[in-house]
Amino acid sequence: MTERGEPPVDVAGPGEMTPEPAAPPVAAAVPVAIPAPGPQTGPGVFEEPSDVAGDGAGEGAGEGTARRVSTWNIANVLTLARLAIVPVFTVFLFVEGEGWRLAALGVFLLASLTDQLDGWLARKYALITDFGKIADPIADKALIGAALLSLSYLGEIPWWVTVVIIAREAGVTLLRFLVIRHGVIPASYGGKVKTVLQIVAIALYIVPGVPDLIRWVAMGLALVVTVGTGADYVVRAVRLRQVARSARSS
Repeated sequence: MTERGEPPVDVAGPGEMTPEPAAPPVAAAVPVAIPAPGPQTGPGVFEEPSDVAGDGAGEGAGEGTARRVSTWNIANVLTLARLAIVPVFTVFLFVEGEGWRLAALGVFLLASLTDQLDGWLARKYALITDFGKIADPIADKALIGAALLSLSYLGEIPWWVTVVIIAREAGVTLLRFLVIRHGVIPASYGGKVKTVLQIVAIALYIVPGVPDLIRWVAMGLALVVTVGTGADYVVRAVRLRQVARSARSS
């Protein structure tokens, strides 16, 4: 006799097999929502899931994201465009005629504007890359160097001014590569001020008819800041090397 609420038990007779109990019903699969890839946060910037699991990967695994910045972003493309426009500026500068001089000035100012634009884009959209930190100052030096060499060859800027500025720029570039294994020295605020002063001084030499006194004052100020920021880069490189050595020894 069975208790209340229990099903009757079948007892197999002679030669009969007891039927196996029915398998429990299988629960229906619950659909799992797969999140869509994260949106771009800026030109050349992507958010992608991190595939590196550290200690305690069982807790919150898959929640972190690794940020990847493409080298071919808009800021670096503008930097490369500035390099490509340097030969065009040089050709315009050597062609005789006031109209060609004004065309050279326009190309020079356009190339200089890209320096400010690519820096603004890199900061706004977090597009700063090691390639950009190196290529941007190289593009600046190529433009400034081409202008100084051309104007000195044409007899409009003394050669010693060109030698001082180019020697400083080449020295800072070499210094960057010598310490690159310890880290990258980004362009400083003083370096940006130096670049603007050089652009203004060179533009005054390109424009016909500007009084010599105004040109010399602008170029003299650019020279002072150029030499001063060069010394600052030397100090920063020495400190970077000391910090790297201390980190390795500890």
